[in-house]
Amino acid sequence: MTTKKLLEKVTFSFEEKFKSTPVLTFSPGRINLIGEHTDYNDGFVFPAAIDKGIVSGIQKNTKDVCSVYALDVKTTYQFNKSDLKPLENGTWKNYVLGVIFEVVKNHRLPANFDIVFAGNIPSGSGLSSSAALENSIVFGLNELFDLKMTKKEMIFISQKAEHDFVQVKCGIMDQYASMYGQEDSAILLDCRSLESTLFQIDFKEYEILLINSNVTHSLAESAYNERRQVCENIARLLDVKALRDVSKDTLKSIEHELTKEDYLKGLYVLEENQRVLEASESLKENDVKRFGKLLFDSHNGLQHQYKVSCTELDFLVDLARKDTAVLGARMMGGGFGGCTINLVSKEHIPAFKRKVEQLYENQFSKKCSIYQVQLSHGTRRVYPI
Repeated sequence: MTTKKLLEKVTFSFEEKFKSTPVLTFSPGRINLIGEHTDYNDGFVFPAAIDKGIVSGIQKNTKDVCSVYALDVKTTYQFNKSDLKPLENGTWKNYVLGVIFEVVKNHRLPANFDIVFAGNIPSGSGLSSSAALENSIVFGLNELFDLKMTKKEMIFISQKAEHDFVQVKCGIMDQYASMYGQEDSAILLDCRSLESTLFQIDFKEYEILLINSNVTHSLAESAYNERRQVCENIARLLDVKALRDVSKDTLKSIEHELTKEDYLKGLYVLEENQRVLEASESLKENDVKRFGKLLFDSHNGLQHQYKVSCTELDFLVDLARKDTAVLGARMMGGGFGGCTINLVSKEHIPAFKRKVEQLYENQFSKKCSIYQVQLSHGTRRVYPI
């Protein structure tokens, strides 16, 4: 579904359900060119907002409660904005409630309100629908009540909601990319200082292709938190703030104090952080082949060192590695499912898609999904068309 259709759908649903005209926001999902699991280690990442996302409609009401309607699953939840707690098995509700809790904690909202939201980010794709939803809610509240929050304040509210209500100790990359994205650009982001550099993306005769494995594993969230804990433990052993401050030699000095698995996880973070910086240099020099090799190297680390890949993702990257039309590929996102990102020759995309679709279905008796995406502006207010 196009963003225009999504906008019309949310507007119509809101007006039909709540008999008023909403303030509308669009908040995009994101891809990450390279730099996985480096953000919560105060490292570097290279994300971009995309042209798929969440549209939220929000408006004040005169009722005693607030309501949120998830249009895609046709579910309504009512709540008192001054009495919010995480819900067990809250799924999407905890993302919304966590944001509202953080806003109410810091700002007076003089009225209750209704929300309707829907998205066109494929579920479980690793394109960060959660950050898009969080940002759309906080941005909508900021607009509706004229709270005068900065974008920086809003992304930290979104992140804190995910930490405290969803219990995923995410870094800041997803929220930042979704909020600050620029058309046709990726963001080299220092996750400690939040200093960023925009790169106009032009891969010449190559194009980004996303392949969704259509696999989601229930261990993804717990494994994510476990790996973050490993990184924090290593940093504590070395008496530094984060792995961003560690050299390979320093890590090697405490190898005997770590399990082999934990040492390799720490080593992956150091190497991936360096790959992000090398990737930015390759783009400055228009060296697309070098950039592609870094993608393959990143996947190798994610698969064998950080161990957050899965059979389906590895299969897709192996197919890409054997195809001369592909310069680079890797899994993207937290892991254990979701998408691979591929840099594919434009003229060979149709043939590559056909081959991947057939071989993947033959191997796993399920279909993969393939998307071409455009790099897009970040979270913003939109108006009915």
